[in-house]
Amino acid sequence: MNNAISASELTKFYGDFLAVDHISFTVNYGEIFGFLGPNGAGKTTTIRMLTGVSTPTEGVASIMGYDIVRQSVEAKSIMGIVPDISNVYDELSAWANLIFTGKLYGISKAKREERATDLLKLFNLFDRRNERVRGFSRGMKRKVCIAMALMNDSRVLFLDEPTSGLDVESVREIRQMVRMLNKDGLTVFLTTHNLEEANQICDRIAIINKGKIAAVDTPEKLRQTMRSVQSVEVAFRDTPQDVVEDLKGLRAVSSVEKRGDKYRLITDEPTVVLQEIWTYAQRMKLTPISINTLGPSLEDVFMKLTGREMEEEIVRNNRMGENRTRR
Repeated sequence: MNNAISASELTKFYGDFLAVDHISFTVNYGEIFGFLGPNGAGKTTTIRMLTGVSTPTEGVASIMGYDIVRQSVEAKSIMGIVPDISNVYDELSAWANLIFTGKLYGISKAKREERATDLLKLFNLFDRRNERVRGFSRGMKRKVCIAMALMNDSRVLFLDEPTSGLDVESVREIRQMVRMLNKDGLTVFLTTHNLEEANQICDRIAIINKGKIAAVDTPEKLRQTMRSVQSVEVAFRDTPQDVVEDLKGLRAVSSVEKRGDKYRLITDEPTVVLQEIWTYAQRMKLTPISINTLGPSLEDVFMKLTGREMEEEIVRNNRMGENRTRR
């Protein structure tokens, strides 16, 4: 079996509102599949249909060959779901949370205790298994959430914003854990607003916008569709006040974006722009401290496929990340 997840003409109406519009895609067995798009694009509705929470208005979906509507018990028995909001019980210990989850799945006492032990060791939580989750950090709670979702030996794991709101160390640990679980054969369906995260860990990505699939491909192939979007990024030791306007006036520069202490010059001719920057720096007696040529990014792809709405959302998420870093 090649397809762990399959969606065909999947559609969802809420009254007269079309939330998901006849989308079709497949997720290969053992793949990390990213599902991205702006808020209101249809991501959550799609996941609710794939996991059996909501019944499709039209179309079909299957998990490991099991129809999510007609064979919901079989399909749900082999999937794990990690929502974006923690579903752990704060008053219970990490051990009790996993054992309770095992009971819900109907797992035998010996098996659920063995499984809970293995997972807590895997997530480096075994030494704190008897502590109440209330005292855990947000990153530790997220680990418990994922462990709970794996109690039934899940073959498909749905992860909704797994690293949202976490500190840098926790983000790194969660990503490493996802890669390790995937290496062991687990299929991962990931939704995230973190474009770099999707770029780093996803084998393929689907972009949904206004209820329709705009693109499905590997991160690299998606970038290759926009080879015309190139840029040169430069930072100077001392920056003149009118540097943005000066850089806009350079030959072959179509636009200039300020990125922190760096300036990104969008161009179709990076070689020409490099020469222009050196000439400008010499004329203004400036010292470049870094200069790089950049190809198109996933962000550029998203801008093209989802427009201004996605751009505004990225800006909001970046600001939230900066605020968390300052704290």
